[in-house]
Amino acid sequence: MNFGFASIRKRNLTIVTVMAIMTLCFMVFQSADAYAATAKEIDVSVDVALENFDKHVKGGKEFLKAAKGVLVFPSVFKAGIGIGGEYGEGALRIGGKTVDYYNTAAASFGFQLGAQKKTIILVFMQQGALKKFRASSGWEAGVDGSVALIEIGAGGSIDTTNIKDPIVAFVLGQKGLMYNLTLEGSKYTKLKK
Repeated sequence: MNFGFASIRKRNLTIVTVMAIMTLCFMVFQSADAYAATAKEIDVSVDVALENFDKHVKGGKEFLKAAKGVLVFPSVFKAGIGIGGEYGEGALRIGGKTVDYYNTAAASFGFQLGAQKKTIILVFMQQGALKKFRASSGWEAGVDGSVALIEIGAGGSIDTTNIKDPIVAFVLGQKGLMYNLTLEGSKYTKLKK
């Protein structure tokens, strides 16, 4: 009867699992800090992300021109084993020109295993929402303001007649727009670049 060894094995497995989760989360956030992109690198990545957005969404370029501001995170990395985290850096553009740089970070709990990369584009449709966002020292989606995720209508184009929200978002994966996601709990913080 090895009852003592079974409980020790179970405890050791639990410790190893917890340490693996903590290491993974640490690596995601540490690598993000170690590789802080320069302003120029972020701007180039934002240009590529916006070209990709225009390719996947009919009328996307015209839609963004009508916005008061556009915050683009070209590469948001998410990783997790039970507990997860995500991080990305991007630029806020007004009138097609970069005015500020931001990072986004979020933590998540629940069943998850692996890693993914996505592009997040926040579109400020109203001047008041943009002003409140820029005045904040750490804006959190779902707390400081709501963000509506946009789904594309028939034919892959944006239905602008139904967009009434002050802030809307698009999330693109490697195969195009992603659905059934939430940005709630994501925090956006201004960077000094």
